Amino acid sequence: MTVPSSAIDIFSEPELLSPYENYTRLRELGSVVALDAIGFKAITRYEAVREALHDWRIFSSAEGVALDDGANQATQGTTLASDNPVHAERRKVVGRPLGPALMRELAGTINAEANALVDRLIKLESFDAVQDLAWHLPLTIVSKFIGLPEEGRIQMLTWSEAISNLPGPNHASADVAYLQRKAEGLKNIGVMLNYVANEASREKLAPGSWGAMLYEAADRGEIEHKAVPSLLADYLGPSLDTTISALGSMVSLLIENPDQWQRLRADRSLIPTAVVETVRIESPIQWFSRVLTADHMVDGVELARGERVILLYGSANRDDRKYAAADRFDAGRDAADHLGWGHGVHACVGVHLARLEMQAILTALLDRVEQIEATGQPERLVSTTFRALRHLPVRIR
Repeated sequence: MTVPSSAIDIFSEPELLSPYENYTRLRELGSVVALDAIGFKAITRYEAVREALHDWRIFSSAEGVALDDGANQATQGTTLASDNPVHAERRKVVGRPLGPALMRELAGTINAEANALVDRLIKLESFDAVQDLAWHLPLTIVSKFIGLPEEGRIQMLTWSEAISNLPGPNHASADVAYLQRKAEGLKNIGVMLNYVANEASREKLAPGSWGAMLYEAADRGEIEHKAVPSLLADYLGPSLDTTISALGSMVSLLIENPDQWQRLRADRSLIPTAVVETVRIESPIQWFSRVLTADHMVDGVELARGERVILLYGSANRDDRKYAAADRFDAGRDAADHLGWGHGVHACVGVHLARLEMQAILTALLDRVEQIEATGQPERLVSTTFRALRHLPVRIR
């Protein structure tokens, strides 16, 4: 079967800021589409992406999940860039404080902080729903659970935003701004890894913290001591980038869909599904890649052993073959099988934490706020990997 192809450059700035129409075009072409502008094939449709995520033996993460060799080298040793059995061993250690039982113990602290935060914002009436709201729990509360020292927390968010541009490809048609963003990412990943290795060293981590637990696991022989800095970095994604992205998207979607805001005010039982629907329709991570370990057929298209392919989560989650009216935000939709938090052995290890934070913020808002409205144009983060807002000016009543 001939592989359908497209000239769409999904990493150009206009497409990064508004990707969904082009995702639809790519899905219409097929489950696998050759992206001529960047030199990689992309898997576009829900069932095909889910199958690839499920079949980790064929679609391997061991060589990294970026399209850039430097980014893949920098992430070696993390759970993200590994396959079983190494992945399972490291994930068990990293995930120990992130399971549902321990999250229930933390729920009181996170709910209380969410309530106090919204009380403060009500007094302001107008604020930035990203920097004043979405940033708060990850930066001030969850980073303390990890045990990170005070210095560097805010800088870590700046670093991670820059690093989010590093995974994109080095392609000939890339514009100057794209290449500058990648260069900034390369610089910042070194700074961030230095912070994790030195400023977040064992003696500087809070006793009893999640970071300290990693060293204790190494002392017991569950992991190698040299793996700890890389695994400590694994906490930064669920605690910072992805949750902040999802929180900002959640507020934006409720402003854009006031009927769904009123629906939630009338029925709080829909809060968990609204959180899940947010991550479906605005996947915080839009894609990762995999390397095939064997020749493999996807919907009649032959993929070759050693080939790196893109799995487009953001496209799969808006596939009308899977979800009716997939571009519509529906707070009551049963979308628990979405791919925004991954699937299979690489499903997000911090999913319970992310849900807890998002539900806490949404509950606190619904308890206190009658109406939310935008007071200016939102500003999106230009990122090859994240779907996120940088600013969202709002007013509440």
